[in-house]
Amino acid sequence: MENLEPINDSSGVEAGNPSVLPEIFSQNSHPHPRQLLIYVIPVIGVFPSLWTLYRRQGSREQLTISRQSVTMTFTWLLAYLLLATGSASSDFLALRLLILNSFITSGYFLVSIWLIFRIIRGQSSRLPGMGNLAERVLGKYLS
Repeated sequence: MENLEPINDSSGVEAGNPSVLPEIFSQNSHPHPRQLLIYVIPVIGVFPSLWTLYRRQGSREQLTISRQSVTMTFTWLLAYLLLATGSASSDFLALRLLILNSFITSGYFLVSIWLIFRIIRGQSSRLPGMGNLAERVLGKYLS
């Protein structure tokens, strides 16, 4: 009990000093692939993506996936709302627009699930075309 010097564990963090964090929690370290999964969860993942872009903190990969997630979700939401409005206002095209709406919604969810599997496997999570659109639209405003 008379030895009151700080105890160092194997990670180099002093015991009892919570202000010093291990390297895995620093902002400059490369994010674990499973941390990126939260950004591509359909509908729900847009909220942590927006928060990451708003704070402008995170790795380059986190910011890229966040931009892509926000662009993909808002594109789906805009298409969903336009097709639902069109089907409600047209008698002739109502069924066709609702079917197209279901295809777009299914596609959004399937692409999100496909991205989740690609992230789990450690592969690239960039979508052709969507990444470029996200960089042009959101890149100048949110990063």
